[in-house]
Amino acid sequence: MSAHGASSAQSPLLTRVSAAVGLAVVFALLLAVQRVTPHFEGPATLIAAVGFLLLGGMLAAQLLEAIGLPHLTAYILVGVIAGPHVLHLVDHEAVRQLAPVNTLALALIALSGGAELRTALLIPLRRSLGYATLAHSVFGTLAMSCVFIGHSRALPFAREQPLPALCGIAALWGVLSVSRSPSATLGILAQVRPDGPLSRFALAFVMSSDIAVAILMTLTITLVRPLVDPISGIALSDLAELGHEILGSITLGGTIGLLLAIYLRLVSGQLLLILIALGFGLTEGLRYLHFDPLLTFLMAGFVVENMSEQGPKLLHAVEQTGNVVYVVFFATAGAHLDLSLLARLWPIALGLATGRVVVTIIGHRVGSRLANDEPIVRRWGWAPLISQAGLTLGLSAVIERAFPSFGTAFRSLVIATVAINEMVGPVLFKLSLDRTGESGRADLTRAGTS
Repeated sequence: MSAHGASSAQSPLLTRVSAAVGLAVVFALLLAVQRVTPHFEGPATLIAAVGFLLLGGMLAAQLLEAIGLPHLTAYILVGVIAGPHVLHLVDHEAVRQLAPVNTLALALIALSGGAELRTALLIPLRRSLGYATLAHSVFGTLAMSCVFIGHSRALPFAREQPLPALCGIAALWGVLSVSRSPSATLGILAQVRPDGPLSRFALAFVMSSDIAVAILMTLTITLVRPLVDPISGIALSDLAELGHEILGSITLGGTIGLLLAIYLRLVSGQLLLILIALGFGLTEGLRYLHFDPLLTFLMAGFVVENMSEQGPKLLHAVEQTGNVVYVVFFATAGAHLDLSLLARLWPIALGLATGRVVVTIIGHRVGSRLANDEPIVRRWGWAPLISQAGLTLGLSAVIERAFPSFGTAFRSLVIATVAINEMVGPVLFKLSLDRTGESGRADLTRAGTS
């Protein structure tokens, strides 16, 4: 009995040691290959990059799990270390060529996120979601606009602006600050399999708030344009385009969801190919039509879950497909992080990121008190709201195109700040789930009902 206990006690340690050795071997092999063939390019380079990020990310996840870090943090760290800004094992061209993997990952994330938004989950939380959206959209935007103005003298692109233009730029920053990361939220939920009031609130709010942020950003760009450029006026065409994008995305997403539910019921074979076709092919078509892919796939997953009995089948298929795709997605996100840029802007980025954490906590406490949420949600509901990733960067690209006079410098600051939030947010969310005892509870619930 004691021998069995000893072997069981040694097993986790041996697993960590094996992961550490394996990770070192993978890095060493890729370094050796790079030294032998430094100028080698072609499909083999991309295959090697994918294989390395996948294997390295999974080994690092095993290793860092021992100290309680989430898996996606390990994936990001592997991407940062192997990326073009540190060891150059994965160069800029390989990162660029991996963009289709990111497209597929975002489509899968949106599908699974929509399928997780059950009406049985949303209806009891409607009060919480309403007050949380109001608190973060109004208080969060205004407070972070003030925080940005407080840092503006340290920013070359902002310090020389007249007061109206500075207030307009600050408003754009305020809206960006209330955006969240659906990919990070779902990544943590997929790893720890939680169940409870905190995880349900996190899932419902992070997914539904994207719609509010997209609408708020379009309105803000329209309203601040005359402040930044007095020659410009308020373009009502932007509002019409917003309505077209939202209504079109919801309508098309509902249609795709119904077709997918019919396919799952009548055929259900080759589902992997269907998901890949949706992720790759349909995303480009949606962009051409000026529809929002995230909102479209979110709606499609919602329809499958709530208007058919095929939701569990869809979630299972997405989970099988996404296990590999998510590793490469987050590792590529790490490789994208420009560490030289972060090194130049880190004091300002750290100040803005810290201010955002404080504002998020205060905004959540206000909304949670008004909604009379459960004590766990009141205390920890801010933790899943810190992460930022693809949505925020995408919105910053929209701002860069809309305001070329300061857009490039503005986006550089966004990238530096998101890098901090991307590293810290998932850790805080997982910590909150562990502290509240919700981690792993979903598997226990399923076991109890089976």
